[in-house]
Amino acid sequence: MERFKGFFFILAAAALWGCIGPVAKAAFAQGLSPLEVAFWRAIIGWAFFLVHALVIRKMGIKKNDLPTIFIFAVICVTGFYGSYQLAVDLGGAAKASVLLYTAPAWVAVMAWLYLGEKITRQALAGVALCMAGVGLISASTGSITGHEFSWAGIIFGLLAGFTYALYYIFGKKLFTRYHPVTVFSWILILGAVCLIPFINLTIPAKTAWPALVFLGFMSTYLAYFVYARGLVRLKASQAAVIATMEPVVAALLAYLFWQENLGLWGYAGAVLVISGVITQAVQRR
Repeated sequence: MERFKGFFFILAAAALWGCIGPVAKAAFAQGLSPLEVAFWRAIIGWAFFLVHALVIRKMGIKKNDLPTIFIFAVICVTGFYGSYQLAVDLGGAAKASVLLYTAPAWVAVMAWLYLGEKITRQALAGVALCMAGVGLISASTGSITGHEFSWAGIIFGLLAGFTYALYYIFGKKLFTRYHPVTVFSWILILGAVCLIPFINLTIPAKTAWPALVFLGFMSTYLAYFVYARGLVRLKASQAAVIATMEPVVAALLAYLFWQENLGLWGYAGAVLVISGVITQAVQRR
């Protein structure tokens, strides 16, 4: 029963994350820029994490950890949230979500280069599959309705995957010492503030708020919460495999609501990226 609950929680988190791109496009349609959407997603998510942290009395951070918290916020909130929304805007929600899932390949390479971790043949195969998938997705020119082919979209998608991968690097240090709610209540507000110089800070139109609240509450606060609940019931490798449903959900919703079609090469590339993620995940006990 606990295993089933874990599967359900991780699948729910993946589905909520898969909604980010398609829902963000609804906010774009109301006149918001990608970085404005990133800002409001972070602010709204932060409000819920802050209330949670205050209720459980887990707000404290040691002074010597503040520099790490700030760098974490700049890279993994300002950088990640911003680059992902730009990738959605320039290349489409489906393509952005698939490129985001190059994150495990980035983790494997960085762990090898900077942490001295051995890269196994299976991990290397996973990286190769992800890179081949990116190549095929890049070849799917002009296949997404409303989006011209854009190298900037590809670059921002890969940047989103890279900055997302750094969650693992920072998380290894911080999430073992602090409650996740504590960490998110700090990094989300700091990351949002760092986005302010790049946006026109105004109150969004009423019609944009449903999408923004969904992104902040459902796809940020609730998604992280249920993912954590799932992790305590499943092996990390099992959770990683189930989470690959995220780009599947994103592609399905993008097709249904925004008529996005990656085309033959694009879908073949998506399969390779997801296969690469699974290949890397199943090797870990």
